[in-house]
Amino acid sequence: MLEKKRYSFGLFTAEIVGILLALLFLSPFYFLIVNSFKPLKDILLDAAKLPEQFGLDNFRRAWEAIDFPTVFMNSVVLTCLSVTGLVVISSMTAYRIVRSPSLFNRFLFTMFICAMIIPFQSVMLPLMKISAIFELRGHLYGIIICYLGFGVSLSMFLFHGFIKSVPREIEEAAVVDGCSPYGVFWRIVFPVLRPIVATVVILNVLWIWNDYLLPVLVVNNTYTTIPLAIQLFFGQYLRKWDMAMAALTLSTVPIVLFFLFLQKHIVEGIAAGSIKG
Repeated sequence: MLEKKRYSFGLFTAEIVGILLALLFLSPFYFLIVNSFKPLKDILLDAAKLPEQFGLDNFRRAWEAIDFPTVFMNSVVLTCLSVTGLVVISSMTAYRIVRSPSLFNRFLFTMFICAMIIPFQSVMLPLMKISAIFELRGHLYGIIICYLGFGVSLSMFLFHGFIKSVPREIEEAAVVDGCSPYGVFWRIVFPVLRPIVATVVILNVLWIWNDYLLPVLVVNNTYTTIPLAIQLFFGQYLRKWDMAMAALTLSTVPIVLFFLFLQKHIVEGIAAGSIKG
């Protein structure tokens, strides 16, 4: 019979440190939510103070100022199309590299890994020149192509580790039954990848939904997403913190709910992919 683990001082200290770290990382949410209900003068006087009364006037004015339903749908369309493309391209690429370990595929995998360590700031200027040459700037498909290029490396790496743990026997049985290579992948392999698909979806949704730099460089105001719309509250001489906080709260709620609903798949997918290799 296993002995019950004793509650030691070290464990108590670790719990206290964990709680303090949790409060530290949750503090921005406190300031965001509290100040979204306060008028501008109260925010400037004491940002940490609770509001005297909880009103929805900031939310109403922010909703109308940036046409929130429109920019919300723009963000949803951009995020869904980009993430769908990343899942499809990355999963098929990883499957091909794992199941056909040729010299070229190993070299290609190495190039994908190297691309992960290149900071975005170092390729900003070349990206602007290339996007101008191919007329990608100012179009929805242009920003989607950019997201596919920057996001495929990490997504493919995650799929690569997971696919290595998928037994070949189930694929061989499908081939014997007359299934085509594409049929083997989409009917047999892809359903098995559900945990890592959820992981890839969550990570890329969090990235693309909150991204500001790439949209402002590629599409600017021709396809306004939520991060681009919120910058309208910050002018040269006036910063409308009250409306900005309300708009940020409106944009944060959907993505937080989405993350909480699927967060268990992050650890599950990564852990399952680390079984082999």
